[in-house]
Amino acid sequence: MLVPQTRFLFWFAVVALPFSVLGALYPAAGMISVCLILGLLLLGVLDAGLATVRLDGISVELPRIVRLSKDRSASLSLVVINLRQLGRRVHLGLALPAGLTSPREEFGVILPAGAERAQVDWLCLPRKRGRLQIQRAYLQASSPIGFWAFRKSMPVRCEIRVYPNLLAERKHLAALFLNRGMFGLHAQRQLGKGRDFEKLREYVPGDSFDDIHWKATARRGHPITKVFQIERTQEVYVVLDTSRLSARPVGSTNGPADDRLVDAAKAGRARQEVAAGAEAAAAQNAPGDVLAPEPGAGPSALERFLTAALILGQAAEHQGDLFGLITFSDQVQTFLRARNGREHFNVCRDALYTLEPSPVTPDFDEIAAFIRTRLRRRALLIILTALDDPVLAEGFVRNMHLLAGQHLVLVNMLQPPGVHPLFSHSDVTTVDDLYRHLGGHFQWHSLRELQIVLQRRGVGFSLLDQERLAVDLVSQYIDVKQRQLL
Repeated sequence: MLVPQTRFLFWFAVVALPFSVLGALYPAAGMISVCLILGLLLLGVLDAGLATVRLDGISVELPRIVRLSKDRSASLSLVVINLRQLGRRVHLGLALPAGLTSPREEFGVILPAGAERAQVDWLCLPRKRGRLQIQRAYLQASSPIGFWAFRKSMPVRCEIRVYPNLLAERKHLAALFLNRGMFGLHAQRQLGKGRDFEKLREYVPGDSFDDIHWKATARRGHPITKVFQIERTQEVYVVLDTSRLSARPVGSTNGPADDRLVDAAKAGRARQEVAAGAEAAAAQNAPGDVLAPEPGAGPSALERFLTAALILGQAAEHQGDLFGLITFSDQVQTFLRARNGREHFNVCRDALYTLEPSPVTPDFDEIAAFIRTRLRRRALLIILTALDDPVLAEGFVRNMHLLAGQHLVLVNMLQPPGVHPLFSHSDVTTVDDLYRHLGGHFQWHSLRELQIVLQRRGVGFSLLDQERLAVDLVSQYIDVKQRQLL
């Protein structure tokens, strides 16, 4: 596509307009005016014809896959190919997808003579996690005289994978990942004889009767002892809830959630009974009312879950344990069996970076049955979900009763805004503030009762702050290792 430049418009205004007026006023100068105007037009046509070949043999190549981190500046390495190897200046533009910003819309590139390839670093900033595509690139070159600019677009194929940003969380855990001297995350020393069966051997006086293999003893006719070894590698699984519960925004203290707390408190006072008021507050504060985060409301709970899960995976690798991943909503979406190594961490990261909340209710029956059938070896299960819905909490408790008999289960939930015990804050200035704090106390009391019920069934339950989610998860994991609960 040809586009007239400022230079051509300037000379047209200087030559064509004055001499056309001069020829109209003075017929004797009409021939000279026509010749000058025609000469300018012919020069413009010739320059336009030469401009169409200025981009011949010039193309743009982008890497097929680019890996970036959310909210961290990076550079895209572009290669401009000049097959004719002629020195010239071109302007390069990219059709950036939504979620990827750049401080400049175009980039001027000088192609040196005799060089077939020129590399350009395009600064960009990803604002959205997920898979982004760059499908078009644009080139522009000026004509020899500068009257015209010739533009063309070409298809390109570049997949940009924007991963969760782990830098901020790793700063909070810098002391753990330092691993120098007395500081850092070191492998925990294991005490005792362990639980993993290693082999059978002949009975030695002093062996415990509990270690005798009675079936082997009956077959061989003399005592046989079982030998166990310490578990060098243990399995750690993070179970992520990606249902509608994970779409709620975190980090905001004012909004629809606070309004529902006020309504819950008013409903409790209308019934004149604290117990009935608590039930009404929990029912009115159902998480199904919130389907997606509003613009500017902060990151969703799923964003915090993904970052914390990857940080925990790095901590497990430092400890020499095996890290696995399970995601579910109304059905199991992703299952990565526990392994270790850098390659396995990259696989887990690739499985998480495109996850988005599903507008469905979580099926705890499905995930519990899946874990019981797939995970035979005892493992640490860290479940990230929300249990402030009484109906969902009841189904969760029912399924965790059987699951906790085989695995060590720790349930973690982000603390909802405004959910605190009564009299824990002094910022009460209006009647609405009183109702809000009262409704938050009712919901906190319900979650506290749920915690007691789960602890009786051998399941740990914690309300965590969204800013310290990754730190608290790693602390729970280290505590399990130190106490040898697995």
